[in-house]
Order: sequence, then structure tokens, then C-alpha cells
Amino acid sequence: MAWVESVSASFRARHDSADADDAHTVLQTLERTRDRISGRFPRTLDGLTVVLHGSTVALSMTNPLLPLEWLLSAPAARRYVAGWAGREELHVLAPRVLRQRASNVPGSREMLALTAACLYARRVIVENNKELTNVMAPIRIRREVRWAWLLEGSARWFAGQTEHARPAIARRLREGRQPSFPPGLRDAPLLGGTVIDLLAREHGERAAVALCSRLNPQGPRAALTTAFGGRPLVHTEGAWRAHLSRLAGTQ
Repeated sequence: MAWVESVSASFRARHDSADADDAHTVLQTLERTRDRISGRFPRTLDGLTVVLHGSTVALSMTNPLLPLEWLLSAPAARRYVAGWAGREELHVLAPRVLRQRASNVPGSREMLALTAACLYARRVIVENNKELTNVMAPIRIRREVRWAWLLEGSARWFAGQTEHARPAIARRLREGRQPSFPPGLRDAPLLGGTVIDLLAREHGERAAVALCSRLNPQGPRAALTTAFGGRPLVHTEGAWRAHLSRLAGTQ
């Protein structure tokens, strides 16, 4: 099968010819995501190319660190780490592979269908964050690891993935140790969005945009204290854990 290219108003897609219909759906999802967040952030991105890969092996060959990211993620989150964002390209598993990757629980297929949208939202968030764009690569990487809960969480929340995550969250709370607050690296893809969700519920979407548009030089704890109106972090943590329980259906 041959590789071909599809285009939309703001994006391009490279894919197997057999994935043409799915590529069109991905492009439309990206356009909707762009429209949704274009009024929230000062800068959006056009001209990105999304590359649809037919297997996890093919995807991994484009980024040798991706298998490590899978291993470092909590088991409940691993299936939702299905791509990565470069400066000019978004690399993601083809929708037919994502459908096979989904579990049988409600929301799993919907979350995976938004993978490209999440990667695009992450690129926009990074592009609007001078603490990530105006630094050398080693510093940027360290910051992205430290703030993974914020970057992954806000990207997945703004792309709409978090609203489908209830069953996966419930599984995470049944497995392993109690998650830290803010979520650590292994929980960032799944639980990071719940922090943003709580903030948006309590203080509105503008507060979520403000939080993810600047990395507080005093660190995540200071950023969360400021974002939640100066409330002591211990009380915000309690509210977040109660929110997790509600999302998981255990409260």
C-alpha cells in the first residue's frame, strides 16, 4: 500500500492509502480542536502534519523514547500514550490501530480517537509558554518532565479527552499506590487532566489557561496555590482527591 497525503484548511496528514477515510476524520477533529482553543490562547498553530502509523513498532521507530514513556506510565494510562508531538509533525497510531488498542470499557475508544487532538493541544500550550520555547533543549526537557502533569493534563483536558476517562481513572485508583498531588510522571497522562478539570469547575476556563501558559518559577506547588486563589495546598489536595473519587464513582 502507498503513502499518500490528505489536507484540510489548517493541517496535513500523511498516511497509508487504506486509511484515507480515517485520515479525513482525524483532520476534522484537529480542525475542531483548533477552533475550540483558538480563542483561549494568544497563539495557535497551522500547517502541522499528522503522520498516521500502522503499528506500534512503526510509531516507536520515529521516537526511541516512546517505549520508555509507555513503561513509565501507570498501567491504566499506557494504552492512551499513543503518539508524540514534534515541532512540525504529530506522530500517532492510525485510527484503525487505535480502535484495536481500546478496551471494552466506556470512554476508551473515545479517548483514543482524540489522541491527535491532544498532541495538537500540547503543541499549542508549549508554543504559548515562554518557559519552554526560549530555553535550550536540556532545560526544556527537564521542565517538561517536572511539569508533565500540567502539560499532559491541560492538553488532554482542552482536547476533550478527560471527560471520557472515568473508567480508566477508576482502574488507576484500584491499582497501585495512592497517586501523589500533583500527579507524578507515571500518572500525568491520565490524572493530570483531573487537576485542570477541578480548577475549571471552581475558577473557570480562564484560570486553566493561565495555569498552563506559564510555569511558575517557584514550582508546581506554588503554581497550584496561586491558581486556586491562594487556598492552602492541603485543602486543594483534599478537594482533588474527592473529585477523583467522584469521577471514579466511588463517592
